[in-house]
Amino acid sequence: MNFTDQYEWAVVGAGPAGIAAVGKLLDNGINSNKILWIDPDFSVGDFGKKWHLVPSNTRVKLFLNFLKECSSFDFLQKDQIFEIEKIPTDETCNLGIMAEALQWITNHLKLKVHFKEDIMTTLKMKNRFWKLDFQNNKQIFSKNVILATGSEEKTLTYSDLKTIPLEIALNPNKLKDYSNTYTSIAVFGSSHSAILVLRNILENCPNTKVFNFYKSQLCYALISGDTILHDNTGLKGTTAQWAKEYLHGNLPENLTRIDIEDDNSKTELLKCTHAIYAIGFQKRNIQIDGFSNCEYNPQTGIIAPGLFGFGIAFPQLKQDKFGNKEYHVGLWKFMNYINNIMPIWLSYSI
Repeated sequence: MNFTDQYEWAVVGAGPAGIAAVGKLLDNGINSNKILWIDPDFSVGDFGKKWHLVPSNTRVKLFLNFLKECSSFDFLQKDQIFEIEKIPTDETCNLGIMAEALQWITNHLKLKVHFKEDIMTTLKMKNRFWKLDFQNNKQIFSKNVILATGSEEKTLTYSDLKTIPLEIALNPNKLKDYSNTYTSIAVFGSSHSAILVLRNILENCPNTKVFNFYKSQLCYALISGDTILHDNTGLKGTTAQWAKEYLHGNLPENLTRIDIEDDNSKTELLKCTHAIYAIGFQKRNIQIDGFSNCEYNPQTGIIAPGLFGFGIAFPQLKQDKFGNKEYHVGLWKFMNYINNIMPIWLSYSI
C-alpha cells in the first residue's frame, strides 16, 4: 500500500515483536490506513536473517500459540501447511522453522497496513506528533510510535584477537571455515548462546583449541510447580543436557574453561587467535531528540507519551515467586505482555 505523511500509529521493526505489535493494533480496532510499518527489508528481523540454525528454547506449542493469537494474522485461514505444524508440540525446533511462518504473516500484514522499506534515523516531538526522519531525508509524522527495533550483540575490545561474529559462531556450516590446526578460539560467556557456540566448535571444528572465559557459573532452568526457576536466564533442553554432560562431566581435551577474574586468564588469553563474544545483547541505539538515552518503564514499555518500546530491546521485568527478577524474552512472552499493556498504550497518547 502507498503511504501518506501522517499516521496514528507507526511500528518500527518487523521482527517477531513488530509483527505482534501490528497484529495487536489491528485486533484492537485501529484503522489499517492509520498504521505505518517500517523496516528496511521485512525479513523477520535478526530472528529471520541471522539465527536460522539456532535451536530454540521454546516448545513448538508456544510458537503455534503465537501464530494463532492475533486474529489479524489469519493464520488459521491460510492455504498451506508449514513445517512447524508437522513437529510434535512438546518438542523444540530451529528458529528458521518458525521464521518461515512468521515471514508468511509478515507478507500478509503488509497487504493490510501501510509499510515503508527504510531505516529510521531520528525521532523528535513536534506539534504533538512524533516526527520520524529517514535515511532518504523523508519525514513521517505519527501520533504514536512503537519501537520494536531489536538488539545487537555486545562485544569486548581485544585488539589482538580476530573477532568471529556471533551470527557465524551459531551457524555450524559457516563456523567450519574457521577450523584449522593453528586456530585457538576464545569464547566469552556462559549463557545459552555461549554454550551453543562451544558445542558448535567442539562438534564441527575438532582440531580447534577452545578457551571459554566466563564471569558467571552455569545456570539451569528448573520447573518448580507452576513456575520455572531461571526461566529466562537458565540453560534448557538439549543445550542444558550437553552442558551437564561435557562441562560438568567429561570436559573435552581441547576445551579449557577459566574464570575471567582468575590470575591465569591473561596467560590463557595470549594463546588465542580468535574471539567469539557471547555475552548478551543490548538494544540498538535510537536517536531521540531531547532524550539522553532511550529508557523505558519495564512494566509498561512506556518511554514517553505516545512512544513505546517492545520486544527484546525493551523486555518486561518480572519477579518470580522466589523473588528473582528477570527480563522476560521469548515470542509467547512478548505476546502475553502486549496483551496486557496494549490497553494502556491506546490511552497514553499526547
